[in-house]
Amino acid sequence: MSLRFQAINNLTKDAAAPAESNARITDLFGDNVFTLKTARQFLSDEGYKSLVHSIKEGKKIDRAVAGQIANGIRAWAETKGVTHFTHWFQPLTGLTAEKHDSFFTLKSDGTALEEFDGAALIQQEPDASSFPSGGLRATFEARGYTGWDPSSPAFIMETGEGKTLCIPTIFVSYTGESLDYKAPLLKALEALNKAAVDVCHYFDRNVSKVTATLGWEQEYFVIDAGLANARPDLVLSGRTVFGAGPARGQQLEDHYFGSIPERVYAFMRDFENESYKLGIPLKTRHNEVAPSQFEVAPIFEEVNIAVDHNILLMDIMTRVAKRHGLVVLLHEKPFAGINGNGKHNNWSMATDTGVNLLGPGRTPKNNLMFLTFFVNTIKAVHDYADLLRASIASAPNDHRLGANEAPPAIISVFVGQYLAKVLADIESKVGDKFDEQDEAVLKLDLHRSIPELLLDNTDRNRTSPFAFTGNKFEFRAVGSSANCASPMTVLNVVMAETLKGFKKDVDALIEKGDKKEVAILHVIRKYITESKSVLFEGDGYSEEWEKEAHRRKLPNVKTTPLALDAMVTEKAKALYEHNGVYTHSELEARHEIELEKYIKKVQIEARIIGDLALNHIIPSAVKYQHVLASNIKSLKEAGLSESEYASQLRILKEISGHITVIDTKVEEMVEKRKIANNMTNTRTKAIAYQSEVKDPYFDEIRYHVDKLEQLVDDQFWTLPKYREMLFLR
Repeated sequence: MSLRFQAINNLTKDAAAPAESNARITDLFGDNVFTLKTARQFLSDEGYKSLVHSIKEGKKIDRAVAGQIANGIRAWAETKGVTHFTHWFQPLTGLTAEKHDSFFTLKSDGTALEEFDGAALIQQEPDASSFPSGGLRATFEARGYTGWDPSSPAFIMETGEGKTLCIPTIFVSYTGESLDYKAPLLKALEALNKAAVDVCHYFDRNVSKVTATLGWEQEYFVIDAGLANARPDLVLSGRTVFGAGPARGQQLEDHYFGSIPERVYAFMRDFENESYKLGIPLKTRHNEVAPSQFEVAPIFEEVNIAVDHNILLMDIMTRVAKRHGLVVLLHEKPFAGINGNGKHNNWSMATDTGVNLLGPGRTPKNNLMFLTFFVNTIKAVHDYADLLRASIASAPNDHRLGANEAPPAIISVFVGQYLAKVLADIESKVGDKFDEQDEAVLKLDLHRSIPELLLDNTDRNRTSPFAFTGNKFEFRAVGSSANCASPMTVLNVVMAETLKGFKKDVDALIEKGDKKEVAILHVIRKYITESKSVLFEGDGYSEEWEKEAHRRKLPNVKTTPLALDAMVTEKAKALYEHNGVYTHSELEARHEIELEKYIKKVQIEARIIGDLALNHIIPSAVKYQHVLASNIKSLKEAGLSESEYASQLRILKEISGHITVIDTKVEEMVEKRKIANNMTNTRTKAIAYQSEVKDPYFDEIRYHVDKLEQLVDDQFWTLPKYREMLFLR
């Protein structure tokens, strides 16, 4: 019996596992996190105040005080049964990394002690040569450092019966270059903070800090582990490279927000409880559009914490699923023909005085502040659309973007008809002189019309990659398997740069004698005019929009290798250098790393296609061919005319034709892969893998394999089918 039928038989034996706890969420929340409340209990006054100042004001912690903090963290962790600690970091593999060390140590006299000193808390030395560096480090240059990020609290990860203290850190090379996602993100957030505070001072001198906030929406598929393990493509690449669409997919529109299957519900409750203990503020769970697809979303948090929590959640979900005999698929397009997985990034900015800078205000002054940050965001997206596109570029996301279920590769902004009219009204009152019409704009009670309409009545545009949704922007184009740090780094740094330019432009007008409000409004008006081509309220899936975007000269880069070019333009280098986020060499290295990741993922899928075609598909088809041929021969020998077995003969010929094409195309694809592999320039190689390997062969081979799936006797087909993976639970 094949793995496919073994998995199907075992499904009937699987019962939904009960959820572990019925405790209130508030009783679980943060139980395994070294919060400030916990720190107050385990730290001295000096250590506690130093930690608070570091978190809230970005102050560096003195190494002597770090020893006190380390002792307090160890004391807390030991009350939880922890024996080991690790620096938890996010290398450019797209996953997390950790190297565990025990608290146990031996002194020179042989005395055994439990110890965790300040040096171990602040800094560790993992091998940097074994992680992607984009040429920054040679193999023999192995030294790298992880450095403690006090703004993200330490936590205890429970894995089976073991518990490990995890210290969130950055990861840099021996020579100081960033080798992770966190370090650049922290720099971008600080750049935004400084630029936004300066602009806020036009309206409120009490603002001393601006924090970017993020609420992500994680989409994922859940399927039975037995069925998943019988699919080598899912095991090795996270997506099905073959698979005929079932008669029923998502066309009945009955899965979205439907009742959650019991087995999946038990899994959800289990991973939610794990998440709550780690301080991840999950709020929402529901069925998504496609069968077996679901979504989870948290309450908004500061961007750095939100990013850590998302990458942590993906790990938790993957591990917890195994307890329930399930597999979580985070790939952007695990199944063809149905909805793919995204990770919408809902982004805003908040002041330490309690103001959401993207929330319309209640007074003319606050309305002007809202318009300032609102229009600057649109301007930032317009001016740096290519970088935002590059930030979400990946081989998996190429399968999803523009597939009539996700935003296209064209970066545009949706603001809703009411705000679009407000912007048009402001722009139409042109002229250098500030007149009564301008006064009217300033005095316009935007709050009376905007909040009610935006929060309650304005339609959402799911076809827009960057949409305003009432008090935040939703970057919908981010892929489900991505680290949010990548798009968040770009979004925050381009916003910082735009705000710097805004302040410079406003100050120049003030120096010429304009009133502050007049100067602000004139620059807003100028920015609206300069960036309005990026505004689009219609159907982003339509061919008409693609033509219109071309007319507007908006970039439409559909493939990752070309989209990544935006990372290393002179404009990009100047942007990142000006804001202290990346050096030129770091940018070049990251560009190289992203190209290498693309090559490797396409290369793996090409190998999987060849393996499945030659070792599963063709043998299954040949077996059925033999059955048909034997039956035709028997019928012929029995004296039946050809017309009486014509249908079987037709099927036999169809199967033979598909086998021939598959075998020929796989052989051709392998040869093209060999040619690409001999290329030494990484960009050229990536383009070759896309244009000479993936595009000409993946879909064509798939077409003929999927046709065979519909022709070959079900008993001969070894791979679990879509109808089984998506509907059997």
